[in-house]
Amino acid sequence: MIKPFYNSSDKNFYLLKGDTMELLPQFEHKFDMVFADPPYFLSNNGLSIQNGQIVSVNKGSWDKSEGFEFINDFNRKWLSLVRDKMKDDATIWISGTMHNIFSVGQVLTELGFKILNIVTWEKTNPPPNFSCRYFTYSTEQIIWARKSEKVPHYYNYELMKKINGDKQMKDVWKLPAIAPWEKSCGKHPTQKPLSVLTRIILASTKPNAWILDPFAGSSTTGIAANLSNRRFLGIDQEEEFLAISKNRKIEIENKKTAAGYKQKIGGFNNQNELELTLIQEPENDYSSELNFLQRKVKNLKK
Repeated sequence: MIKPFYNSSDKNFYLLKGDTMELLPQFEHKFDMVFADPPYFLSNNGLSIQNGQIVSVNKGSWDKSEGFEFINDFNRKWLSLVRDKMKDDATIWISGTMHNIFSVGQVLTELGFKILNIVTWEKTNPPPNFSCRYFTYSTEQIIWARKSEKVPHYYNYELMKKINGDKQMKDVWKLPAIAPWEKSCGKHPTQKPLSVLTRIILASTKPNAWILDPFAGSSTTGIAANLSNRRFLGIDQEEEFLAISKNRKIEIENKKTAAGYKQKIGGFNNQNELELTLIQEPENDYSSELNFLQRKVKNLKK
């Protein structure tokens, strides 16, 4: 049986410590949505600018590339395992840059996913280009795909239209990068803003849905999920980041803090729209609970 690194008292937020490749085959639970921010493999000893200071782009050994085939094999392995944990009508969102997104798109097609959109997240406050020899890197791509070519997926078209000034929402999202208040429990080098994850979750899930993040980091996915009345399982190898995730969940258990964060999340017409949207959402009965019992081994030798 898998022992969670942390599970919240409300049973809506679980963290597992370890390698996603090893942990995913050990339980049977199926998820309604997956968000993945896999390694971009861009730690190449380059430099960038952050808060006016010159800093290294290196994130850690987990972000170093060993070549094109290595990246393809890595993406093929984790996507195959994640696909097995998705419900038939589930969708997956995968964030990336030019360093890995083309590989991800190729492997998704190989495995039978249907790519629905490639969202371009335009950051309103990107760091300046250090070398002054390229255009400023101000975007990331987020692929949205469903598990099956033929099984329909859920998309909350009306809500996305409503929060976009009553116009169809395009596949270019102009949203801010992470804000200082989102780092109250610590810092992760590739942390995503709550504005991006909240929009993703509201667009493609119903209340009480189960959401998986196989590379959880500091669990922005989980915080956005719980603030939006969804449930979460995150997996990460680094205890430092799991501790940040745990503290972020404990932080929003304070109702006043949670309410304040909902008002600060960008991408809405006003600061109360998220809370009103959640109040108006119909309840959905997802009765399944997480079960970390290992799969029964078939054909055991007597």
